[in-house]
Amino acid sequence: MSHQQNCPVCGSDSITPFLTRDQVPVNQNLVMESQESARNIRRGTLALGVCESCGFVFNMAFDLSKLSYDAHYDNTQTYSPFFNDYVSGLIRHLVYDKNVQNAQIVEVGCGKGLFLRALVEFEGAKNSGYGFDTSYVGPEVDLDGRLHFEKRFYTADCTDIPADVIVCRHVIEHIPDPVEFLGIIKQALVNSPEARIFFETPTVEWILRNRVIWDFFYEHCSYFTAESLTTAFEAAGFQVESVEHIFGRQYLWLEATIPMEKPVVSKKPGAIPQLAQEFATSERDRTSQWAAKLQTLTTQGKVALWGAGAKGVTFANLLDPDCQQIACVVDLNPQKQGHFLPGTGHPIVSYQAMAEYGIRTALMLNPNYREESLKLLRDVHLAIDLVTLD
Repeated sequence: MSHQQNCPVCGSDSITPFLTRDQVPVNQNLVMESQESARNIRRGTLALGVCESCGFVFNMAFDLSKLSYDAHYDNTQTYSPFFNDYVSGLIRHLVYDKNVQNAQIVEVGCGKGLFLRALVEFEGAKNSGYGFDTSYVGPEVDLDGRLHFEKRFYTADCTDIPADVIVCRHVIEHIPDPVEFLGIIKQALVNSPEARIFFETPTVEWILRNRVIWDFFYEHCSYFTAESLTTAFEAAGFQVESVEHIFGRQYLWLEATIPMEKPVVSKKPGAIPQLAQEFATSERDRTSQWAAKLQTLTTQGKVALWGAGAKGVTFANLLDPDCQQIACVVDLNPQKQGHFLPGTGHPIVSYQAMAEYGIRTALMLNPNYREESLKLLRDVHLAIDLVTLD
């Protein structure tokens, strides 16, 4: 298998490999109809390298042709009240703090369209919107023509769609050539030179510093720090106005504009190359520690995993690939319940169903959701030990 030798962001050939996992599921968010199809999911190699020049982390063995982003793809998170409140806060930030009002909004990679719809429906904002996503399901035109969706990629030939605002959330980490992707967006905005651009993506610094072994997976082929994300935008010709750490420092929120002249491209790798090597050194020990912990918990009663998204898929495939220790996986998304976890085939159930499975312990993969999950369990009088992974 050929591996990419140069950094997709800055072009440097100073790439240091630090993590390899073979035969990982390439899709973490496909809704699998059967245990057999879940176990037979297409697989690939995760071969992460870090750029010593700019700090960008990427999968050197990534093959985009292996992935499928169609109507069966579902990474909706807003069934979580906590996440829904977080998204509502982002929307208020855009409308009130950034004055996204009376605006034509284009969302690149809109998923099922919930975020864009909320921006257009926001009372008094008087926005309109265009959403682009191959996995979109729903009406093509809605809200009396103020909302349009197209089941395709946003490309350079979209110059006829004026945009006051571009929103792109949790897409760029799926793109193997982020500078080219950003360049396409810039080309599409040739007739919208005053457009403001808002991007959201996970930050690799949080993963590396906290040694979150279940946060590296195939769908995410590009991992950014605030600095390397800035480098990518500058290389594509954007002016970066600000980059903030949000969502418990797990995500980055970038705001950019289109300058009159192409900006100077900065490269600031910081501590990321060193953190990547430290992560590589500790990964085997971290995996062994959690394998031992899981084994101990199963001797005390049945164990569930809370979260059937990418983190849950990765954890289960790393630590229980044969479905011997985790009885089921809990998810709040009703579209996933009754289906099976990609790669392993664990059944996905509602949190109420843990009583039927006789669950004693549930493993929580993201500390952001702990309080919400405890409340849900209290509300249905389930005495389950919720263990937060750290």
